[in-house]
Amino acid sequence: MEPLRILLADDHALFRAGLRALLRELPDAQVIAEVGNGNDAVELTRQHHPDVVVMDISMKGLNGLEATARIKAEAPATKVIVLSMHDSEDYVAQALRAGACGYLLKDSAEPELELALRAVVRGETYLSPRVSKPVVDAYVRSTGADRLPPSPLTARQREILQLIAEGHSTKAIAGQLRVSVKTVETHRAQIMERLEIHDVPGLVRYAIRNGLAALGK
Repeated sequence: MEPLRILLADDHALFRAGLRALLRELPDAQVIAEVGNGNDAVELTRQHHPDVVVMDISMKGLNGLEATARIKAEAPATKVIVLSMHDSEDYVAQALRAGACGYLLKDSAEPELELALRAVVRGETYLSPRVSKPVVDAYVRSTGADRLPPSPLTARQREILQLIAEGHSTKAIAGQLRVSVKTVETHRAQIMERLEIHDVPGLVRYAIRNGLAALGK
C-alpha cells in the first residue's frame, strides 16, 4: 500500500516538528514537505499533489482558509485538514466552506490527528469532538457548504483585507500583490461598502472575528 503523502503548513517551526514526530509514528504516513505560509502551501500542492494538507488556519500573507480554497480549486483530490485554536461555529463553517474535509483543534489529544487523517482519506468529514454540537449536527444532516451563507467578499478582497488587518500599507499591499495602488484603494473602498464598515479598526475586528487574521499569534 502506498504511504499517505502529507504536506504540513504552519508558521511555527516547533509545532510543525511536533506534527512531524507524531506522523513518523504512523507506518503508512510520509511528510513530503512542510511550509510556513499559505502561498507556499498552494505552490507545493501544485507541484507535489499530496494526499492530505494539514493546514494552520492563521498564517501571515495568505491565511489557511484562503489557501484551502485555492488548493481545492486547483487540486480537488487533495484533502485539507484545518488546524485551529478556535472552536467557534463561525471558524468551522468558514473552513468547511473553503473546502476543508477536517477541522482539528490544536490542543486535541495526539490520537486525534490519526483519526482525522483516516477519516478524510475515507471521504468523510472529521471535526474535533470539542467543536460545538450544533455544528456537528448541521454537517451530519447535510453536505454542508451549500447551506452556508456565502461570503460577502471576493477571494481577492479577503486577501487584501487580511493584509490590511496585518498592518500593511496600501503601497506595500500593491507591491506584494503586483497591482497598482489605485487597484488596492478600489478594493478597499468596495470592502468597506460591502461590509458596511468604514474605518480600519472595524475592518481589523471583522478580519479577526472571521478567521482572516489572528490576534496576538
